[in-house]
Amino acid sequence: MANPFAGKRIIITGASSGIGAELARQLASQGARLALAARREPELQTVAAACRERGGEALVVPTDVTSEEQCRRLSEQAVAAWGGLDLLINNAGISMRKLFAELDDLSVLANIMAVNYLGSVYCTHYALPHLLQSRGRIVVISSLAGKVGAPTRSGYSASKHALHGFFDALRVELAGSGVSVTLVCPGFVDTGIRRYGEDGALRPRGMAVEVCAGKIVRAAARRRRELVMTPIGKVGRFIKPFLPGLIDRVARRKVGLP
Repeated sequence: MANPFAGKRIIITGASSGIGAELARQLASQGARLALAARREPELQTVAAACRERGGEALVVPTDVTSEEQCRRLSEQAVAAWGGLDLLINNAGISMRKLFAELDDLSVLANIMAVNYLGSVYCTHYALPHLLQSRGRIVVISSLAGKVGAPTRSGYSASKHALHGFFDALRVELAGSGVSVTLVCPGFVDTGIRRYGEDGALRPRGMAVEVCAGKIVRAAARRRRELVMTPIGKVGRFIKPFLPGLIDRVARRKVGLP
């Protein structure tokens, strides 16, 4: 499948670093027209320049996805620039790493939900009319934590479970419309989210971001329903109903708990 996104009009949130920035670079190499959204404009400008060097077009739209108004403006500016919209990639997200019993500031949980869940809901709401016109695509960067609760990441897991519930329901609502919904479930990916976790803690190194983004681009091109990236994730979703205690023990070991 050669350049399936050539000329396609795409919004990417969380595009200033990590998976979002790499998705932008790879899609630009296919000749996509990109609206790049994140809070940090200087980093967005750097990504935009890299996209243009690769043959794509790039529009920088500084956006805080926790603001419904800014999400509305993002879609409006993208459509004004490109004349429509073919793909929305909901990628903006933040993480955490702390036992719930040791969490002193519960506003962390509200902020995670606002970014990871409501940010995707807001962006989808304002992009959807245009995606319906183009019979386009929605890609949601979730996590294995959206399927199995991850210890020390209770708030993050809750936000990703919420994403699955919302977008599974939306997929059913959109049946027959031509708009596809792809939920992406990476494991650990070596991205900037390691630096920007809510509690400042670093995540373990994981899959290279270039590999992760490549898998996402291919899944979007094929309009896959779901992409689970790791072997343990693929096996775990099938055995969890039968051996939940085993899955719990594996999850504890993954984060270094006894």
